[in-house]
Amino acid sequence: MDETIALNTFQGDFSTMWKLGIREPLWHMTWDWWWWLVMIDDPEGQRWGKQLMVLWSTKDNDRVEVNNTPWKPKGRPGVDEHGGMVIDGMVCAWWFDGERMHEPYIKRTCNMVAMTDDHPSWPASGRGTGGGAVVPLLPDDLSMGLHSDKHAFWLNLRGDKQAVENGAPTSMELSLTPWNPAMSVARPSTATYAASMGYDILRVHGTKVQGQIDGESVTGTAYFQKVCVQAPSPPWYWGVLHFEDGSYMDWFLPHLSPTITARNPRPWKKRDIQHIALSQGGLFHDAKHQRTERFARVQVEKVISKRVEGEHGQQPGAALPMFNVHMWNGRTSIKLTVEAVERAHWHFDQPTRGGLWSHLTYNEYPLDVTRLEIVDEFGRRTRRDYGWVRGNAEHAWGVLH
Repeated sequence: MDETIALNTFQGDFSTMWKLGIREPLWHMTWDWWWWLVMIDDPEGQRWGKQLMVLWSTKDNDRVEVNNTPWKPKGRPGVDEHGGMVIDGMVCAWWFDGERMHEPYIKRTCNMVAMTDDHPSWPASGRGTGGGAVVPLLPDDLSMGLHSDKHAFWLNLRGDKQAVENGAPTSMELSLTPWNPAMSVARPSTATYAASMGYDILRVHGTKVQGQIDGESVTGTAYFQKVCVQAPSPPWYWGVLHFEDGSYMDWFLPHLSPTITARNPRPWKKRDIQHIALSQGGLFHDAKHQRTERFARVQVEKVISKRVEGEHGQQPGAALPMFNVHMWNGRTSIKLTVEAVERAHWHFDQPTRGGLWSHLTYNEYPLDVTRLEIVDEFGRRTRRDYGWVRGNAEHAWGVLH
């Protein structure tokens, strides 16, 4: 699984990659998006590098406010006889330059086209095995797609005028290529609850990245997921790490907490210290020992750090969090501490029954990995056993319904 084991193409089943409506949609519930987290090398800068998040989204709803911008999706996606879709959607992104968070980097409502590469409008002869694209119908190129032979994704962006004027890049042209067999495969997961609620997720845990940002060559890694969720989402903790040797780690802890009623943007609140896990999950693709570890026992503790949110943020000078994570199974125990070095903050408000509004606050934190301990039958590894380790953590509160 290390970098000497290379892939020429992405593996796995990408048949649902460019399709929506796999489930019968639920009004006010169904939410679909394609989502990339890109982590860019910064050899002359901070050890946590630079980061980009971008998503293309649509929601089965008549009104949502995204960071105070009204979004009024008009109906469900239209589908032609060849499966191509026209989506009333939104493209959103943030950019972290290693020191400052630029948010929003992109925030635009628009129509989008999503199609597979065997659609008659595809500009070349496709194979129908996963290639395709989502293309916002805008003067700027904000497209993302997978080439027909699945050797690479492309990702093209143009920053919003205000973000560029405040120092964010004007343009990005990135190519995302396979990394190793453990990470660069399509991994679907699904669950169905009562009343047709549930989710469908397609993940690619890791890719290599190369390309240009404002004409400057860059390299890095990236994580991808395509999500359809149609159920109220409780507060959650989630995190992902990429390691220099080709290892991968994540954790997920949806929970019940007093933060389910929180509506303020402060990154740290007293009510953060209490939660009851609804489920626990963790994953470690271990490049050194060529195996994948799964964890059903995960603990996440959110504590206050000495770092603060920058002057451009939602709460300038507010203390940022750090997370103590412990995952273990029958043979391996992993303990780590990750500190937020900045914050991207997105809040969603949606009218619901009786004239009330529901609210979701969604925070993403570029991370500094300050402590790592992996203990298994082979011995003990620490942060010093790895080169760079980069990642991102999420904490969301409220509930949108």
